[in-house]
Formats: sequence, C-alpha cells, structure tokens
Amino acid sequence: MWDVVVKRAKPLKKSAAKLIREKPRKPEVHKPAAPRSLPKFKVGQVVNHSADHDLLPSLGQQMRAAPVQMDQKAYGRLRRGKLKPDARIDLHGMTLAQAHPALTGFILRSASAGHRLVLVITGKGKDRDDGGPIPTRFGVLRHQVPQWLNMAPLGSLVLQVSESHIRHGGQGAYYVYLRRSR
Repeated sequence: MWDVVVKRAKPLKKSAAKLIREKPRKPEVHKPAAPRSLPKFKVGQVVNHSADHDLLPSLGQQMRAAPVQMDQKAYGRLRRGKLKPDARIDLHGMTLAQAHPALTGFILRSASAGHRLVLVITGKGKDRDDGGPIPTRFGVLRHQVPQWLNMAPLGSLVLQVSESHIRHGGQGAYYVYLRRSR
C-alpha cells in the first residue's frame, strides 16, 4: 500500500523524494522505570495541629494592628494602664441579647455625661471547644463587643477601642475612648 501512495504522490523537491521512498521506522518503545518504593508514613505524622485552630489573627493582634485614632501620648498612657477609667460596665454572665442593649445604653449615657475613657468588662470566656471539625472561640461577648462599638449608633461616639491593661482586666476587658462632645 505504501508503494501505491509513493507512486501517486508528486515530490516537491528532488531531495524530498528520497525521504518519501524510505519506509518509516518503527518508533522505539521505552520501558517504564521500575516504581520507587515510598517510605512508610502515617497520615498527619509530621503536621503539628496544636496551633492551627484559629485561622484569623487573635483579637488582640487585630486590635493592635488597627490604626490609632487618638493622641499617641494618651494612647501610650492608656496601653500602660496609667489612665483611670471614668466609668465601667460589667457584662459577665449576660447573654448577647442582654449585653447589647446594656452596652449601648451605657456608652450613650457615658458620652452624654462627658466621660472620655470607660471600661467595658466582658470576661475572657469559657473554653467550649469540644474538638469538633469547626473550632469555637473563647468568649462570645469578648468577640462581639468591639463589633458593636464600631456599628451605629455607637460608632460615631467611639474614638478608640483597645484591650485593657492587666490591672483593669487584661484580655477580659476593653478600654473605650470616647470622642469629645462638641
């Protein structure tokens, strides 16, 4: 059959005609290499899962990364615990439904009274992580309060929110620096 094809085909050049008359070679078949033996392993033997439960930075890291809105000197004194809060509210033992209106009323009253620095005590929260596939956070109120303070109607009154010094509750409380009323 190949000979019939060669007779009917017209070569483009004389040198190409020589290539066409040659019979094609059979392609070389390479033998696959022997599979490498894999070392024995157990799933998860190398991974350290002790620190990867929280995908977001901690709440303290998030608050420290936020830009400072207030005077730097006053903020430094605030972080060192040198400023004394004008008022305080303790939200321990409250549910979200109870704590939100209590916090809103407290901040509104404090702003109308002319307070600049107030302390909001949330507590550190309980460890409710049962080891399930979705980790749970410590302290529901501790994570909600900064969000509430940034939302209306409190967002326009609050200048700065930061974790309190250890003498005022540490990670279980927040300093809320209010805007000056004009």
